[in-house]
Amino acid sequence: MKDTSLYHELEDEIIKLHQLVETVELKVADETPPPNKQVKPLFRHFRRIDSCLQTRVAFRGSDEIFCRVYMPDHSYVTIRSRLSASVQDILASVTEKLQYSEEQSTRGDALILVTMASSGEKAVLQPSEECVFTTLGINSHLFACTRDTFDSLVPLPEEIQVVPGDTEIHRAEPEDVANHLTAFHWELFRCIHELEFVDYVFHGERGRRETANLELLLQRCSEVQHWVGTELLLCEGLGKRAHLLKKLIKIAAICKQNQDMLSFYAIVIGLNNAAVSRLRLTWEKLPGKFKNLFRKFENLTDPCRNHKTYREVLAKMKPPLIPFVPLILKDLTFLHEGSKTLLDGLVNVEKLHCIAEKVRTVRKYRSRPLCEWGDGEGAVPGQGGHCRGEGGTAGEAHTALNRQCWP
Repeated sequence: MKDTSLYHELEDEIIKLHQLVETVELKVADETPPPNKQVKPLFRHFRRIDSCLQTRVAFRGSDEIFCRVYMPDHSYVTIRSRLSASVQDILASVTEKLQYSEEQSTRGDALILVTMASSGEKAVLQPSEECVFTTLGINSHLFACTRDTFDSLVPLPEEIQVVPGDTEIHRAEPEDVANHLTAFHWELFRCIHELEFVDYVFHGERGRRETANLELLLQRCSEVQHWVGTELLLCEGLGKRAHLLKKLIKIAAICKQNQDMLSFYAIVIGLNNAAVSRLRLTWEKLPGKFKNLFRKFENLTDPCRNHKTYREVLAKMKPPLIPFVPLILKDLTFLHEGSKTLLDGLVNVEKLHCIAEKVRTVRKYRSRPLCEWGDGEGAVPGQGGHCRGEGGTAGEAHTALNRQCWP
């Protein structure tokens, strides 16, 4: 669309193409009776196990969710909002909940919406921004405040103070954790429409709401990475920490066996975190067999020669499988930015064919249903909720925890 200013004759054709795509996407929904409106949970907002265990369904911009918006004093209001709601709409809901008077808003005390990370990093969201719920970072929350109170905002206490102790991961079997991770990530992966990859790379010309499912999966990948490091750094005692490290390597191996390369990559990247790598005595206590296994995993995830080793392994796998999605986006970005869409006034058909071929691989990966391990006899009650709703610390929090359990 951004090239239409140079080629006005293509503007009508592009508009018709967008209308055609929207018609195809909405065809099924138009032919079926509208279901009762239900609020869909975002997994990052899970608070109850029964919500965690709900089967994932694809998100649309019109879907409604519950979300907490915090105040400077760390009190909060819970609002019900569309996934595609703009910042202005969210602030209107918050204002209504707080019964914020019109006189205050016109006096210059109008509320602004801010994202606050556990590290203390703050960013003001513009009123026109949409679909902000799916783009929140790790341990980030929405705050509503006035411009006068912006500088006084501080992270939530539970995001700063992390209490060491045993968690579910210590009591769970590696097979159960890996199988539940695979089952949940498959649910998220199959919810992504193929066009979301194109929309994401082309910077969402049709709006962020069209890439909500893809952004949720990317967010989940980041959460698993930080969860791995957090669990290790919170573990008290050298022997227990070495045992957990061994278990996490085993979980990564089972995920690879399940052809869940997303979970595999996330765990390996989490174990390569600088705060984890510096635990010298913990790594020395690891059995030689697992040291060698982890070296193989590092070679597999090595980005050298454009991820050659990983691509060779992936090419030998048969569907169903879950790829490392960020690498697909990297390839699409290279295809998009590495060549022009229009050459000498003509459409670069070769570029579009390459992009289409890359997106078709996603369809191939999902061409067969996944075996549901989570429904088998080996499933652990409550473990599914843990795998779906785990959290983690990031950045400076990892460094602080590393100092506590050094070396």
